[in-house]
Amino acid sequence: MKFIAAIVLSALLGYLVYIFNDTLPWWGVAVAAFIAGATIPQKAGFSWLSGFLGIALLWFFLAWWLDKENTGILSARMAQVLPFGGNTTLMLAATALVGGLVGGFGALTGAFIRKKAD
Repeated sequence: MKFIAAIVLSALLGYLVYIFNDTLPWWGVAVAAFIAGATIPQKAGFSWLSGFLGIALLWFFLAWWLDKENTGILSARMAQVLPFGGNTTLMLAATALVGGLVGGFGALTGAFIRKKAD
């Protein structure tokens, strides 16, 4: 139950970062996952995984939604520039992977800080 709560909290706080993207940097999702990792007590591995999944799913959904809204123009061009051979699905997966890694390490840092404070 804590694991799912941490995923949801990471995603919700990450979405708040997305809403305020004009004032907050892209790496604000690391801070969001850090807060989730520090507030919900879990083992370090579960904390990393919950931060990873929360932010990766959020970034994948947001990238997919924005891609759908602009009929895939930007992701198709970026997939041609990057070594994805024009495959937009790989582009969306790479976006989710980068976001997930940032979120996972943010949550792991929060878990370690919580453990150190105890």
